[in-house]
Amino acid sequence: MQLTTSTKAGDERGFWTTETNFLPGRSFDSLEDLNRQAFEWATVRMEHRPIAKTGLIPAKAFEQEYHYLIELFPQLPAPYRVHERETDQYGYVALNANYYWVPGSKRERVKVLEYAGRMKIYQRRQCLAEYPLPSDGVKNASFSPEGQPKPRHQPKSRKRGSEQEEKRLRAMGPEVAAYVDYLIKTPGVQRHRFVRELLALSRKVTEGVFVEAMERALRYRILDMATVQRIAWFCMSQGEERLFDVDVDDSYHERPAYQEGCLTDEPDLSIYDNMLRSDDESEPSEDDPESEEEHA
Repeated sequence: MQLTTSTKAGDERGFWTTETNFLPGRSFDSLEDLNRQAFEWATVRMEHRPIAKTGLIPAKAFEQEYHYLIELFPQLPAPYRVHERETDQYGYVALNANYYWVPGSKRERVKVLEYAGRMKIYQRRQCLAEYPLPSDGVKNASFSPEGQPKPRHQPKSRKRGSEQEEKRLRAMGPEVAAYVDYLIKTPGVQRHRFVRELLALSRKVTEGVFVEAMERALRYRILDMATVQRIAWFCMSQGEERLFDVDVDDSYHERPAYQEGCLTDEPDLSIYDNMLRSDDESEPSEDDPESEEEHA
């Protein structure tokens, strides 16, 4: 886990102590693990260690100063940060690259209060929902209140993953899998969008054409979808038959039924191939001598 710090005048000593005493030899699984170790180091080890030439021990100094401190009222709220947010058409607000559903049917501007470990959503001074903050590193996730039905739609601006599409492409053969590996390892490419467009292209052409197009695209290091499509059209012109084009309204991608079932397993239609093959074998051929003898 890589850490970066910035120093100001008067704080260099504290940063130097942390960088030379706390960080060396330690490893952290997460930001929460780092905070836990830092809290233990500051309150157990450093608090009982003499400081500088005076030999002052922070723990003993605190015992003497404790009686002169003024205790805050327990009714005071914890520190928080205020965020003004718009609610999207599906009822979500965004905070730190995650999405939280706002109960109710109104899609108005709300105020989000971000605490150390939770967040609250307010509208006209009324708390609509409260969520615990996710662990550090969780991004592009959506949350809804526990004990209530999950919203039918996903956030409008949420980034869609491409794990299922990538799995289907790899199942088409080693040639396609090799191109997918090259695509993923290349920086600067919109990976998820490109993978989804590749899967859409595979459904417009035959499997042989698509595999040949992927081989050519990998050979020439092509990472432009328009060029990949032209390669596929060229491969079709070399003898492969193109499928019929059908005009389809692309808005069906937004339907809940499509989003729930678009990545289900493909149906097994091999039974129909066997039926057609059996029908062809049962029909007599015009050049079959036995059929001519029967007619005679």
